[in-house]
Amino acid sequence: MDLKIHTLDTAPAGSRELLEGIKGELGFVPNLAASVAESPALLAGFDGLRRAVHSGELPAADREIAGVAVGVAVDNAYGVAFHSTVLAGRGVDDAEIERMRSGSEPSDPHCAAVYALAREIVVSRGKADPATIARAIAAGLTPALILEIVAECTFAGLVGVVDNLADRVELDEPFVPRAST
Repeated sequence: MDLKIHTLDTAPAGSRELLEGIKGELGFVPNLAASVAESPALLAGFDGLRRAVHSGELPAADREIAGVAVGVAVDNAYGVAFHSTVLAGRGVDDAEIERMRSGSEPSDPHCAAVYALAREIVVSRGKADPATIARAIAAGLTPALILEIVAECTFAGLVGVVDNLADRVELDEPFVPRAST
């Protein structure tokens, strides 16, 4: 499906205010948001879920690790590039990022538990193995944090559906160095 990457000038009227808010927060409008702007309803859901995911207590690095895991699991090139870029900006070692991008768990036990849980939530559609959940709890994740990982998985899954529906949304310049090869 050909999805137009809208600007503030070309977006439908119902999407412009949302895009302006995203631009105000991030400094630019990511192409993924600009492509879903064709539907003000979907953009509102996208933006609301994006805000909710970022409002929780889940540490930012855990959120990004979950995003990479989901991106890899659902073949979401945009999400993998985005979350990999953010992780690199947070000082995560390139070798660890590449491990995750290749589908392997990171070497840190806590990070590995987050990665495994996020991947399993998506692949099993929420029917996670009790051992994976026990591993996450042993790694320090509370039920509330596990549910926040569910929120990230839902958001990353939405991004993946749009990316795959569009046969890949064009990556924004900051994410191009982390594009899938």
